[in-house]
Amino acid sequence: MVQIGYTMMTEQAGPRELVDHVVRAEDVGFDFSVTSDHYFPWLRSQGHSPYAWSVLGAAAQATSRIPLMTYVTCPTFRYHPAVVAQKAVTMQLLSEGRFRLGLGSGENLNEHVVGGGWPSVDVRHEMLQEAVEIIRALFEGDHVNHRGTHFDVESARLWDLPDAPVPIGLAVSGEQSCALAGRLADLAIATEPKAGLLDSFDRHGGAGKPRVGQLPVCYDPDRDTAVHRAHAQFRWFGGGWKVNSELPHPDSFESATQFVTPDDVTASIPCGDDPDDFVEAVRPYADAGFTEIALVQIGGESQPAYLDWAEKTLLPTLHDALDA
Repeated sequence: MVQIGYTMMTEQAGPRELVDHVVRAEDVGFDFSVTSDHYFPWLRSQGHSPYAWSVLGAAAQATSRIPLMTYVTCPTFRYHPAVVAQKAVTMQLLSEGRFRLGLGSGENLNEHVVGGGWPSVDVRHEMLQEAVEIIRALFEGDHVNHRGTHFDVESARLWDLPDAPVPIGLAVSGEQSCALAGRLADLAIATEPKAGLLDSFDRHGGAGKPRVGQLPVCYDPDRDTAVHRAHAQFRWFGGGWKVNSELPHPDSFESATQFVTPDDVTASIPCGDDPDDFVEAVRPYADAGFTEIALVQIGGESQPAYLDWAEKTLLPTLHDALDA
């Protein structure tokens, strides 16, 4: 069965609202949840970006069933990998085993704030590999000393550990990241329904492991309102990973998307209240082999209405269509 998830998108709601939303998502029957980990919103119109790990800690206490995961954390610039390891095990204990650590090589948008420049993607992948190795070593509970190409760790140890190591997911977008994920990760993470990504993940050691996809949707009983909201807040989405990882500021995304039209947005994002449109948007992920699919409802203020609709209409329709 394909699991359907809910996204706490930190770029479009404040911290208390995000926790309220995931509590309701648990109540209405979403199978899991994921949380973005940003310093900036993509566009100024989104208007938010609270600290994801504080939100996750509050969510762990406010919920009792729904799994939680970062989607994704970059463990190489804003955060040192030793600190990420500590945060992850703490979250696993707070959530009583419901947390997974999603990792990726990051976006300039969020990581530039600590300075140091933005290296090439090859270097970012080197850094990610070294970070994952440090995190896994710390998960074992021993003292870790590390002198690496990109990171040093001086006699670090995690003192509060869960019974089992936190599962690690890695974001995949091309052959290089798929090779890393296949070797180092417990699950794959992607934002495009490309079967080739999962095939590559499998070839490099990922066969049989979960694979989690994500896509934006925009529910509203008035389709024109949904289209306007999607264009105002999510027109950056079509830029693709190679562009989106490089731009340094929301104003850069404003400039890069100035000629994106509402029709361009609706070509890839279902808008309105016809559940069949949402099924057709989700189906490619299921057909590609994703075992879990997280939906991003666009617009912070639209979450309560969306969650009510998801309970009554969307989730039953999706499960009927995808699990048949």
